[in-house]
Amino acid sequence: MLAPLLAAGEHPASVLAVEFQHLRNGRGLVHACLTRQQSHFPDCRRDPAALKRTVPAATTQLQFANLKPGAYAVTLVHDENANARLDTLLGVPKEGFGFSRNPVVRFGAPRFDIVRIELAPSFTCAPVRMQHIL
Repeated sequence: MLAPLLAAGEHPASVLAVEFQHLRNGRGLVHACLTRQQSHFPDCRRDPAALKRTVPAATTQLQFANLKPGAYAVTLVHDENANARLDTLLGVPKEGFGFSRNPVVRFGAPRFDIVRIELAPSFTCAPVRMQHIL
């Protein structure tokens, strides 16, 4: 008898589909990190609540399901040689990267508020255009 009342108070889950575009090639992997914490953006390795996904670069989309509605930021890395990190040369990325809302990156990662996306209690699609510097 209480189950319908409890269910009515729950928030519907969100689903986020991240579509990545402009990969340099189909080799390697694409690593995605989804965080709600500004302090853990863009490198969310130390965020215990961050959600991470890795898919083959030959695919064009990945999904995060059962999310609470709210503000999130996505970071993508095209790990072309599958060594589980973003390779750099003198601090400049040698592999592709991207962020939600597709900001132009010149010197350093964008701020969380620039890439922040609001997930409604439904389906959201976030196209991410990969960028290459070297």
